[in-house]
Amino acid sequence: MNIKQILQNSEAALSFEVFPPKNEATFASVRDAARAVCALRPAFISVTCGAGGSTDGYTGALAAELQKDFGVPAVAHLTCVNATKADIRRSLADLSARGIGNVFALRGDLPAGVDATAFDFPHAVDLVREIRAAAPEMTIGCAAYPEGHPESPSQKEDIRRLSEKVAAGCDFMTTQMFFDNNILYNFLYKIRDAGVTVPVVAGVMPVTNAVQITRICKLSGTELPPRFKRIVDRYGHDPAAMKQAGVAYATEQIIDLYANGVRAVHLYSMNKPDVAAAIQSSLSAILSAENKA
Repeated sequence: MNIKQILQNSEAALSFEVFPPKNEATFASVRDAARAVCALRPAFISVTCGAGGSTDGYTGALAAELQKDFGVPAVAHLTCVNATKADIRRSLADLSARGIGNVFALRGDLPAGVDATAFDFPHAVDLVREIRAAAPEMTIGCAAYPEGHPESPSQKEDIRRLSEKVAAGCDFMTTQMFFDNNILYNFLYKIRDAGVTVPVVAGVMPVTNAVQITRICKLSGTELPPRFKRIVDRYGHDPAAMKQAGVAYATEQIIDLYANGVRAVHLYSMNKPDVAAAIQSSLSAILSAENKA
């Protein structure tokens, strides 16, 4: 089943994200962790890009392995920074040969001091157009930013770009992490008002250590609500307490999302099967109740 079909289903869905190994030295441990996450049987599994943003090798191989061994639909991330059309078409052919029919299109992080226009694909929308032209059978996902893309001059401009992605062939969107659900609800209202009607998957990050949250906020521009800041200030120095608090906070976020009509949540599980399992277990009766409604 492709991701578009899963998201068009009325059932509440919980999906997970894993990352591939960066090199041979970490292959076994990273692969084992990703398999343990996938063994929890999420609605689908998302595999991020490997070193250099390529799906060649690790990303495509891991996505195919997880899909085959666990029967869980896989989404392979594909970035286009520093990629040529030939590179992208080779990557798509590789994914198709491995049986992967879902791809998540991202521009990727720009190298320091380099302008996006230096590349064949300056923006993610350019990659979406290429995927749709080269592999029309692929289900294409894209990123959405409830608090606005860090490079966008305004949320209005950001939403206009989302509309362009949909027009180019994007089938669904997964949001950047957020820690205040009201930000997502406001964002959903605005994009629907702008005519963006593809399914939107809410991205939730369980923060389990203080260093992690500092890096996340720096890279994404995500704002922390005062309530979450107090949690980090209080428990950030204690790894076990911060992990428990982070799992509890993410679980509460997800419960509120389902209760308010959000049908699909994507957990940035970071190859931590214990964290993914704890959250999934806490939601078991809720997911069952949602899918009986």
